[in-house]
Amino acid sequence: MSPLSISLALGVLAGLANLLGGMIVTARPWSRTFLAYFIALGSGFMLATALTEMIPEGLHLEPFRAPLLILVGYFIVHFFEHSWPAHFHFGEETHPDEFLNPRVAYTALGGLLIHTFFDGVAIVSGFLISTWLGTVIFGAVILHNIPEGFTMASIMTAAQKRRRAGLWAVVALGISRIAGILTMAATHRFVNYGLAVSGGVTLYVAASDLIPEVNKMRGPRAALAVAVGVGLVVLLRRLFLGHAAP
Repeated sequence: MSPLSISLALGVLAGLANLLGGMIVTARPWSRTFLAYFIALGSGFMLATALTEMIPEGLHLEPFRAPLLILVGYFIVHFFEHSWPAHFHFGEETHPDEFLNPRVAYTALGGLLIHTFFDGVAIVSGFLISTWLGTVIFGAVILHNIPEGFTMASIMTAAQKRRRAGLWAVVALGISRIAGILTMAATHRFVNYGLAVSGGVTLYVAASDLIPEVNKMRGPRAALAVAVGVGLVVLLRRLFLGHAAP
């Protein structure tokens, strides 16, 4: 299979994980404890993926431009999250009262659409470079997709007072990810740039979005879940190649 075909298939799978998160909201009231630990696991996996795979590979491919591109990726998400009126959380606290205004809810959706677009860019960038890199990037994406879908559906349901609105918002996240995959595939000559920018995006989501949510959880279990996420990346490297693919 070509890198594009693999990326599209995995992009659809990631979208289904978003949809599952949305369906958790629409099915019935659920305890969010298991989502909290899922976030902790995903944050460790994403952080390790960004720092040990995506950023080093980006620096290897573009030693002069990569540092600036990584910063650009980091601040793209920072800008949309903190310059728009809405601020959203990936974790347990979605503060539904803050999202009763549909306009504010849609700005939160816009911020997540930017993030999922670069999820797609990152996945196909990885597979264009190596199967190993694409696989580990996809692993980082899929681990936070269920909480991501859960959060977006919660926000939209609270704003629109309709569960269907939450599901449509989650579907939009999946479409945005596919758009990112197709965009990067169409501009594959810039894959080096795409990987560096995506590394900055992944670093931001892990360190500035997910880890702060984990820090709200009491007790050592959350820290252990983060450590397990980091350890999974190290273990996968040893099992898959023993080192990052060139």
